[in-house]
Amino acid sequence: MRLAAAIVSLVFLAACDSGTEQRDAVASTRTVQRAYVPVPPGTVPRGASAHAAALAPPGPERTPALLVHGRERFNAFCSPCHGLDGRGDGPVVSRGLAPPPSYYEERLRALEPAQIVQVITHGKGRMFPYADRVPPEDRWAIAHYVKQLQAHGVGDASRQGSAAP
Repeated sequence: MRLAAAIVSLVFLAACDSGTEQRDAVASTRTVQRAYVPVPPGTVPRGASAHAAALAPPGPERTPALLVHGRERFNAFCSPCHGLDGRGDGPVVSRGLAPPPSYYEERLRALEPAQIVQVITHGKGRMFPYADRVPPEDRWAIAHYVKQLQAHGVGDASRQGSAAP
């Protein structure tokens, strides 16, 4: 019995690996530790130019399909704080967080879609950046949807009874 246990133990120990060897093919169960090598100056990550081009104004053409997509993305990412109609009365505000500004303030009505995309990308004030959560094409769709909300006056206190676009 002891001999069998010793053999089984030796088999298991022989299968153990420190995982520090350099390997051509690394299994997902092993860790290869390498020394830190700094990124050379001037190095640009793959896809950086395509990503920058996707964010460059004027962005995609405003189409009905883009606005529908923007509404879906707005509801998913923006409405928790800004509310479904952009008045700054989303569910998180009712739970004690400070309300964001209404999209119907004059200073926000004056923003171009590219400026809205920049705010989504980098954040502003209490709003954190969404660059790692919302792809560039979705940011443009949201920006155009916000401009549509503003143009139709949904959420504007003076036009409270007006229908949604």
